[in-house]
Amino acid sequence: MELNRSDTILKYIVEYFIKTAQPVGSKTLIEEYHLPYSSATIRNEMYALEKMNLIEKTHTSSGRVPSSLGYKYYCEKLRDGTLDEKIKFSIQQVLETKTQSIEETIKESCEIISHMTSLVSVVLGPNEKTEKLANIQLIRVNDETLTAIFVTDTGYVENKTFLVSKSIDVEDIIKCVKLLNDRLIGTPIDTLVEKMESLRPILSEHIINHDVLYQALLQTFLKFASDRLQLYGEDELFKHPEFVNDIDKLRKVIKLLEKPETFKDDEAADHDSISIKIGEVEDGTEISMVTAKVKIGKEGENTIALVGPTRMDYDKALAALEYLISALNEYFKK
Repeated sequence: MELNRSDTILKYIVEYFIKTAQPVGSKTLIEEYHLPYSSATIRNEMYALEKMNLIEKTHTSSGRVPSSLGYKYYCEKLRDGTLDEKIKFSIQQVLETKTQSIEETIKESCEIISHMTSLVSVVLGPNEKTEKLANIQLIRVNDETLTAIFVTDTGYVENKTFLVSKSIDVEDIIKCVKLLNDRLIGTPIDTLVEKMESLRPILSEHIINHDVLYQALLQTFLKFASDRLQLYGEDELFKHPEFVNDIDKLRKVIKLLEKPETFKDDEAADHDSISIKIGEVEDGTEISMVTAKVKIGKEGENTIALVGPTRMDYDKALAALEYLISALNEYFKK
């Protein structure tokens, strides 16, 4: 793709600022990119770009930095879209391991792109309103320990190990499992706690020490029904001067990352597109986020996002996420 002079200058302003975190002047552009234009010509183009709100002045330098609008224009029109072959190879290695669970596959893939893009990756589990319980198992590990395992129709697994009295009989455990599976399979995850409450009188009729089992299972359901949010690569934030030099800003970003609702705004995004939010995630955070959805099973889906400073390498991040989503969709389809 051949760019006109204005687009070429804007592209290099964005890429230089992403690389150095330093404002860009005409002399820097000529020296760094060997542009065949005079300083006066570049300054005129920069003035025009500033009038279009694509770049802006800083208070501490005569140079320019990209605006949010400039980054958006860069993502839509100017980026190369070249995938880092190391990222591609590493993800392929993960997907060739056929014995991994869904969670392990997504976890390892996200750890790779976090490390290779220097961004935090976020995984938000399926919508609890559409996901349903598929199976419950209770396994006695020893005389005093019991593990409860729950599986949804999207393949999501949750388990909890808890202490129980030696007096709880194996037969009671078997009865409990059968009763719960009979009454709860097919129940939407967001109504599990309510339905579990209604089963308490029935459990008391069939199981002598029902209260210990009931409380343990109820706590697990509460966790199970809440949003499943996983963060990978939080340490990558320390590679960016925006956060290292401002601890309050870093704390604010980490707090924002821990809120599931941060990643729920784009419910309408389909599985073939990536949502880009530049400096508009929350007022004052100065972060950007690229988000996409991966299909798991017939109805389940996970949201995967890459988060970093507004100065993130959008070309690298978008290419990596596009490839990851495409590869995971194909992998889970098989």
